[in-house]
Amino acid sequence: MVSLADAKRVVITGIGVLSPYGVGKQSFFEGIRTGRSGIRRVSLFDDPGIASQVAGEVPGFDPADFVDPQDLKRVPRVAPMAIGAAREALLDAGIDPLKLSTEEKRRIGVVIGTGGGGIDFAEKQYEAFYGAGTRHVTPYCVSSSFVGMLSSEVSIAFGFNGPSHVLSTGCTSSTDAIGYATRMIRSGTEETILTGGAEACITRGLLAGFSRMKVVSTRFNDCPQKASRPFDGDRDGFVLSEGAWMFVLESETRAKKRGANIYAEVAGYGSTCEAYHRVAVRQDGVEPARAMKLALEEASAELSDVRCVNLHGTGTQMNDAMETRAIKLLFGSRASGLATSALKSMIGHPQGACGAAGVAAAIFTLNEAFVPPTINQESPDPECDLDYTPNKGRSFETDSVLCNTIAFGSKNSALYLRKAKK
Repeated sequence: MVSLADAKRVVITGIGVLSPYGVGKQSFFEGIRTGRSGIRRVSLFDDPGIASQVAGEVPGFDPADFVDPQDLKRVPRVAPMAIGAAREALLDAGIDPLKLSTEEKRRIGVVIGTGGGGIDFAEKQYEAFYGAGTRHVTPYCVSSSFVGMLSSEVSIAFGFNGPSHVLSTGCTSSTDAIGYATRMIRSGTEETILTGGAEACITRGLLAGFSRMKVVSTRFNDCPQKASRPFDGDRDGFVLSEGAWMFVLESETRAKKRGANIYAEVAGYGSTCEAYHRVAVRQDGVEPARAMKLALEEASAELSDVRCVNLHGTGTQMNDAMETRAIKLLFGSRASGLATSALKSMIGHPQGACGAAGVAAAIFTLNEAFVPPTINQESPDPECDLDYTPNKGRSFETDSVLCNTIAFGSKNSALYLRKAKK
């Protein structure tokens, strides 16, 4: 293990996005700047028996734009999403896969986070099996249903022969993927990794399951744009969403040698587990606070260096109150002076991809000196009393952003991003 003193700096040189605002990073950046909601009535299926009828679907997304039409029946929806975002990220970084040599392709790895992976594909295959029998099940049922297929699809799409890994740790998946990719580059084992998160989990089965758990919003079906309201007193659960947020990570040395544009440095990563419960979280906030502290320690940063935090902010009663306590526990009297933001208020909760979405928002803050808002802040909650940048984003100069994520199974992960040194 390379000591932090000798480790390479890791930077982000390319960004690609498919989000509930549409295809492309510019639509995402414009959406979070204006504080526009990307939540609508569910259109991917029609099942009035499901209590929650709202979601954050990617408008204008055509899988055939990113995958050979002949392959569409062989891959889940998440694969072309990841490939589309990856393509944009690569081109944004000035890397054209068609112009790379065989040796150059061998030096590019893929590390992606996803929670559900091909869950939509699996649901359809179960319907086919139980409805019509084994002859109607595709030979790709197994390979395209597992989460592990996602990085393989991306590696195959671009011909990359480096490591191809998937991390699936629930809602911390893409945070962990970016953290692991960063450590791979920092240690010197890799120089370029395509990383981030992708999720296409708006399915009948999953939404029905979350509805039964009573963790998704059900009171705003007739007003979808109001449904996602983290930290608000009238919140009643998260809004399921989808999308892909992909990045090109490189060693700073390699990026500067190429003359690449550097968006930010991934300076630190921290992860903990409460070892407490399958779905509930401890209310003291100790382990989420420790994960954030570990990210700062890895970056050799002080608490006083942090002025802005991208919150997990799902919109459930327990999680939002607990995360507020975690911030207070970590920052003490400074907590009330932090500029914080809950991205999910605008785009919903893309499960395993939410950490990568937060990183994209953090990059926007660092480069545009602007903190996106937490919209739908209408009814104060005494337990949630931080500065969440309510309803309207604002100009805000900062050299760093701390990104927090929390997952089922008592998992907590955080990333610390800062402006790259000139």
